[in-house]
Amino acid sequence: MSTSRARVEDTYESQNDQRLEQLHSKIRTLRGVTNDIHDDVERQNSMLDETSNRFNEFGNTLTQASDRAARAFGIGEGHLKSFRIAMLIVVVFITFWILTKLYHWWWPTPAVAV
Repeated sequence: MSTSRARVEDTYESQNDQRLEQLHSKIRTLRGVTNDIHDDVERQNSMLDETSNRFNEFGNTLTQASDRAARAFGIGEGHLKSFRIAMLIVVVFITFWILTKLYHWWWPTPAVAV
């Protein structure tokens, strides 16, 4: 009886060793996946931080440009220099009109053959 009992115990022991090795293998795989996820999250966080910094820089630049434009046109604090704005509109319109005339002078439209 003791030999059959020892044989059963050896069988159980070998099964336990196999299952323990399978468990270690799964844990190593899980650890690898977890490390990959961690690395990916770190890369994404750094990319988000960089994007956030760029948007902040862009916002600051846009604010500065807006402030400079407001000072140039006298806008702000209840002061609007309408003469400057009217002159800008006129200059833009005349420039556009001259450019269209030059365009048609240099590159005339071809005549349509009937």
